[in-house]
Amino acid sequence: MAVVGIDFGTLASKIGVARHRGIDIITNEVSNRATPSLIGFGPKQRAIGEAAKTQETSNFKNTIGSLKRLVGRTLNDPDVQEIEKKFINAALIDSNGTVGVEVMFLGETQRFSATQLVAMYLNKLRDIAAKELKTGVSDVVIAVPGWFTDIQRRAILDAASIAGLNVLRLINDTTAAALGYGITKSDLPEQENPRHVVFVDVGQSSMSVSVVAFSKGQLVVKSTAYDRHLGGRDIDYALLRHFAEEFKAKYKIDVNSSPKAIFRLAASCERLKKVLSANAEASLNVESVMNDVDASSKLTREQLEGLIAETLSRITAPIERAIADSGLSIDEIEAVELIGGSTRVPAVKARIQSVFPNKTLSFTLNQDEAVARGATFSCAMLSPVFRVRDFHVSDVTHYPIKVHWTPTPTDPEEDTELIVFGSGNPIPSTKILSFYRKEPFEIEAAYAEPSQLPGGINPWVGKFTAKDVPLEANGDATCVKLKTRLNAHGIMSFENAYIEHIEEKEDTQAMDVEGQDGAPAPPKKKKVVKKVDIKFVASHSSLDRSVIETLKEQENQMSANDKLVMDTEDRKNALEEYIYDTRSKLDERYAPFVVPDEKSKLLTALQESEDWLYSTEGEDAIKSAYVSRLDTLKALGDPITFRWRESEERAKAISQLRETLNSYMASATSNEEKFNHIDVKDKQAVVEKVATVQKWLEDQIVRQTEKPKHVDPVLTTSEIGKKRDEVIYFATPILTKPKPKPPVVPTSGTNTPRTDTPNPEQAKPEGKAAEGQKVNGPPEMDVD
Repeated sequence: MAVVGIDFGTLASKIGVARHRGIDIITNEVSNRATPSLIGFGPKQRAIGEAAKTQETSNFKNTIGSLKRLVGRTLNDPDVQEIEKKFINAALIDSNGTVGVEVMFLGETQRFSATQLVAMYLNKLRDIAAKELKTGVSDVVIAVPGWFTDIQRRAILDAASIAGLNVLRLINDTTAAALGYGITKSDLPEQENPRHVVFVDVGQSSMSVSVVAFSKGQLVVKSTAYDRHLGGRDIDYALLRHFAEEFKAKYKIDVNSSPKAIFRLAASCERLKKVLSANAEASLNVESVMNDVDASSKLTREQLEGLIAETLSRITAPIERAIADSGLSIDEIEAVELIGGSTRVPAVKARIQSVFPNKTLSFTLNQDEAVARGATFSCAMLSPVFRVRDFHVSDVTHYPIKVHWTPTPTDPEEDTELIVFGSGNPIPSTKILSFYRKEPFEIEAAYAEPSQLPGGINPWVGKFTAKDVPLEANGDATCVKLKTRLNAHGIMSFENAYIEHIEEKEDTQAMDVEGQDGAPAPPKKKKVVKKVDIKFVASHSSLDRSVIETLKEQENQMSANDKLVMDTEDRKNALEEYIYDTRSKLDERYAPFVVPDEKSKLLTALQESEDWLYSTEGEDAIKSAYVSRLDTLKALGDPITFRWRESEERAKAISQLRETLNSYMASATSNEEKFNHIDVKDKQAVVEKVATVQKWLEDQIVRQTEKPKHVDPVLTTSEIGKKRDEVIYFATPILTKPKPKPPVVPTSGTNTPRTDTPNPEQAKPEGKAAEGQKVNGPPEMDVD
C-alpha cells in the first residue's frame, strides 16, 4: 500500500511518498520535483502537467491553469471574473452551476467543469506516484488552503473520487507544514508550557498565517488568518504591466494584444523577479516578443518594490490578525517559520520582519516542499503501512457555521438560528442539537458571516429534513437529537437523528429480598435509555454518487485514449528510428554481415516504409499499422543484426567459458588438502567433463572461423553460455562437497555420551526476536 501526500498548488504541485527511510519528494517524467498545475486539450489527446506547459504558448486557448482557484466556484463569482480571468486564456463557461471551460478537444467543442479538470490533474499526479513506487496508489492526503470553504473542499473530494483516489484527509497547508516541523522535534516541552510558532506561507496566489502551539506529542492550531489574493503572481503581474507599458512607448508594440507575447514577457518577468531577489539590479531580455522585436530593459530592486507597494502593504495585516486571535503577545512567540516561494523576495521578508522586530525569521523548513512533506506525514499517520511517532494534530475551522430553522406554530417567538461551530472551533468536532417537534421539520446550515467568504461563494452548507417524528404518549412534542459533525476534512455534515426513550426493566442482577410476612419483595427496576433513529434526508454540495461514477467512467475513457495515442506515437517514432538507424548502419558496421541481395531487399523495404510513413495514410495511422510495418522490417533486418551482435560478443563468451573450464580443471587435478576428501572417480569425472566441453569449443571455433561473416554463425553466444552452465552445474556439487565430520570419541571413565551445549550468548527464547532483529508488523518510518 502506498503512502502519498500532495501539495495541490496554483502554479505547480509536489508529491511526497513515505519510504522506510523517511519522506521523499518525487520527480515527474522530466525529473522535476514540481509538476505544473496545467491541463491542455489537443486534437488527439490531453496534455497534463509538463506536457501542457510545453505547449502552453502555442495552445493557450485550450490550456487551463489556476485549477485550485476555480474549483468550487461559479462563473459569476467576482473572484473568477475580476481576478482569475487575467490568468486564464480559455473560455470560461457555466457548467451545471459551477465554473467550467469550453475547449477544442478531439476536433470538437467540449465542456468540462472545474471539478473534472482537477480530477484530470489528480489522475496525472497519481500516475506519477504509481510509476515511482511501482505499485497502485489509492490512499492520499491532499493539502489545501485553510480558507477553502465547505463547497470547495467537497469539490476536491469529488475530483479525487473521479480520479480513483481515496482521500484520508484534506489537511490545511500551514497545518501540514506545522506537522512536518513538529513531528521531527525531540525537544518539545510539556503541554503546560507549549512552544508557540508562527507559520507564514506566501505562495503563488495567496498568503496564509497560522499560530501553532507545540508540546510533546501534539500540535494545536490556535488561530489562522489569510489574504486570499496576495502572492507571487501579483508581483509577476505588476512587472508584466510595467514592461508592457514601457515597450509600448519604446518599441511601439502592444504586448497585451497578443497572448503569445504575454506568455513570453511573463516568463521573462518571473526570471527577473528571481534575479532581483539576490541582486540589486537585473536586466530583462525578450527575444522576438512580437512583430520580430527583440525587447530589453532593466530594473532595480528599489523600482520593483515601488511597483508592488500596494501588494507589500497588505502583508502585515494577516499576521497581526492571527496573533491577535491567538491571544498571545509577540514576546510569547518563540519562532517565525517562513515557507512558500514568495518569501524569498527581500521586500516580502522585510515586511514580515517588521511585525517581529526582535526575532530572527527562520527557514528551517524547505520553503517549496514543507507542505508536501507534512501531508505525507499525515498520510503515514493515518495508514497502517507505517508506524510513525505518535503526534496529535488539532486544527481549527476558519469560518463560523450556524444552523437556522423555521419557528414552530406553537412558539413563533423562539430563536431560529444557532452558531454550532464558531470561528476557531477545533476539527474534528461533534455536537448534539436538541429540537422539540411534533411533525417533520427542516434545518439548514450556512456560514454565519458570508462577507468573510472568498469572492461570491454561496454560504449555504447543507440541509437536514426529518421525515417522521413520533409524538410522545401524552401528545407532547418529541425531543429530537441531531448529531452534527465537522470532520477532519473541515466539512460539516448531519450525521444522525434520533429520539431517546427511557424504559424500565427488571434488574436481573439484584438479589431477591424477602418482604413482610416472609413474602418475596417485588423485583427491582432499572431505567434504560433506548435510542430510536429517525429517518431523515441530508443534502449538500457534493456530487451525487451516480454522477461521480459517470464522470469516473468518462475520465477512464479519456485516460485510455491518452495512453493509446502516446503508445501509437511511440510506435511511430520507433518505426522512423529503425528506418534511419538501419539504413545508416548497412553501409558501416553491418556491411560485412550482409550479402548484396539481402541488402537490396532490406533497403527497398526501408524506402517503402519511409514513403508510407510520410504519406497521408502513414501520418495518422493506428498503432497496429506501425507495429506491423516495424515487424516486417525487423524480419528482414534482425538476421543481419544478429550476425553483427554475435561477432561482437562471441570473443567475450568464449573467454568466460575458457576461464570456467581452466578453473574447474585446476581444482579437479589439484593436490591441495581441501580437495583430498573428494573421491578420485568424482574428480576424474570433472576432468572428463571439462575435456569434452573444451574439445567441443575448439571444434566449434574452427568451424566458425571457416564461415564468412555474412552467413549465420554456427557458434552462438547462447550455446556457449549453455555449455558454461552445464559445466558449472556438473562440477560445483562435486568440488564443493563438504568434508565428513570426525567420529565422536567417548570420554574416558564414563559411558554417558557427550551432548553439545549451545553457547549461552547465542541462545534466545523461542518465539522472541533477538536484539536488533525485526519482528512482524508495520515498518517504522524514520522521521528524524
